[in-house]
Amino acid sequence: MSAVRRTPSVSCVFVCHDGAGRLLLARRGPGARDEPGTWDTGAGALEFGESFEDAVTREVREEYAADPLEITLLGVRNVLRDSPPSHWVAVVFAVRVDPARVEIGEPHKFDRLDWFAADDLPQPAHSQLMATLALLPDRLPPAPPPGG
Repeated sequence: MSAVRRTPSVSCVFVCHDGAGRLLLARRGPGARDEPGTWDTGAGALEFGESFEDAVTREVREEYAADPLEITLLGVRNVLRDSPPSHWVAVVFAVRVDPARVEIGEPHKFDRLDWFAADDLPQPAHSQLMATLALLPDRLPPAPPPGG
């Protein structure tokens, strides 16, 4: 029996924020790929030929039905998980969105969206949430003043 060649996938992970200190998190629904019932940031696979920014824009639109107002690269994580066995490279971004425009775009994956302060996060958290949020700077870039 020959061994199956396995390679890590590349995922664009995005921590959406409102520019005023709140983070947008989604609760994974019963149809989620893994860890249903846990709260997490958004993410999606990088498609062949796609830039990181295009992938993040596409995924934010799909998951949250909103357009990114600002995309900032935060860092990269090499994610190895035993249960379920998986390996991916997470390119992590902060994405400012308009809270008035956000809604669940993929109800088969998520059953709730909500805004949280970084020091008051919901439970249970997805197994990768805290490591992802550790890449956030102490202060996220603020939203520009109205008309500015």
